[in-house]
Amino acid sequence: MQTIYLAGGCFWGLQKFFDQFDGVPETEVGYANGSDRAPSYEEVCASAGHAETVRVVYNETTMPLERLLNYYFLVIDPLSVNRQGNDVGIQYRTGIYYTENAQLPTIRKVFDRVQEKAGAPLAVAVEPLSNFFAADGLR
Repeated sequence: MQTIYLAGGCFWGLQKFFDQFDGVPETEVGYANGSDRAPSYEEVCASAGHAETVRVVYNETTMPLERLLNYYFLVIDPLSVNRQGNDVGIQYRTGIYYTENAQLPTIRKVFDRVQEKAGAPLAVAVEPLSNFFAADGLR
């Protein structure tokens, strides 16, 4: 099993989307890549710097990372800054947060393909995961 962290607006919708796939046995909502302490929901909404993020555990054999990321880009607006649909704020930014450098070539391949197709720079951060805190009371 492999793990990747995906930010794409409200984490509930993104989690529900990835929960439908057989190659994704586990997801968890939380807050990523903000300050180094666990925030409350209220702090996240007050711009604590975290992104609403879904931890996605995937089986590389049945759900290769490339396919998983292709699905991710189907359900986000990769050109939107700090906004997805009606959700507005830094906590709703988009991002792909990886935990293993071995994931980076696949991430870059998909990212570059989507960016070329869009014809504009994507507003999707690609960076290592610096922290992840499960959403308070939402486990």
